[in-house]
This record gives sequence, C-alpha cells and structure tokens, in this order.
Amino acid sequence: MHIRRLNPIDAPEYRAFRLRGLREHPEAFTSSFEEASLRPLADLEKRLAAPSEKVWGAYVDGTLAGMVGLAHETRLKNRHKAALVGMFVAGEFAGRGLGRALVDAVLREARGCGVGLVVLTVTEGNLPAIALYERAGFASFGIEPDAIRVAGVSLGKQHMFFQLGAS
Repeated sequence: MHIRRLNPIDAPEYRAFRLRGLREHPEAFTSSFEEASLRPLADLEKRLAAPSEKVWGAYVDGTLAGMVGLAHETRLKNRHKAALVGMFVAGEFAGRGLGRALVDAVLREARGCGVGLVVLTVTEGNLPAIALYERAGFASFGIEPDAIRVAGVSLGKQHMFFQLGAS
C-alpha cells in the first residue's frame, strides 16, 4: 500500500473513483452521484489544488483503492478546525488497513498544520466506519437526525471529533 496526496493531474482518476463511491454507497456521502457526475473535471482539478482542502489516495499495486480528504476551516474563528471528508475504500480492498492508514494520514497532516480539532460525520448505522473512527481516537458528540435523504429515506449523521490539542 502506498498513500500520497492527490494533485490536479490526478483529477480524472479521482473523479472516476469518487463517482464509484457515490454510486455504490449513496447513503455514506452528503454529495450525490447525480450532482457530482454533472460537475466538470476542472472543478475537481481546482479542489485538488486548493490549499484549504487536501485529498489523499491509497494505492495498492498502482490501483487507487481508497481516498480521504481534509477540509480546513478558513474563517478566523474556526481556523483551528478541519473536517475529515470523503472517506471511501473500494470493497475489494476492505480489511487491508487502508481506511486506518488514510485516517492516520489525515491526522498527521492536521497535526503538522497546527489544527487543534478534526471533525467528521458518518451515517448513523455505518458500524464498520464508526468502529474505524473510534479505534483511531474519534469520539461521538451527537446525532443529527434527518441529515440526508437518499431515495426518500431519512438518515441521521453521527458527528465525531478528535482533539489534537491547542493551536
């Protein structure tokens, strides 16, 4: 396994992988496949170049197998925080430690940038993801009911945090 930060030239591969995650697990993401598939590739190139959001890919034998992002808050009062976003590991690569390695990469980056608090949301009932985040040191601080609706079904989002320290 090799983990590296994605950059704008990775946009086509990232787009295809992201769309796969959105299509296969619509309940896991706030973004939708339908909306994301309409966005131009240039939008993702900008996202991968933006200083406020970083994305990592986990590769197995040269194949993109997992992804995760870290979105930094930019407002003055919130700059001490960042959000872990867009976590997805392809099913055929599950159980190999990619998810934990991606979370660890995000937390290393957050520490290095002086971030004091990393937050995330995970769909209520996604027990494997919740367990992964808890093993990494995240704690729950509540459930947002009716956070998203997928095919007419209301789903809650569990909010979690990891306190890195004062910054």
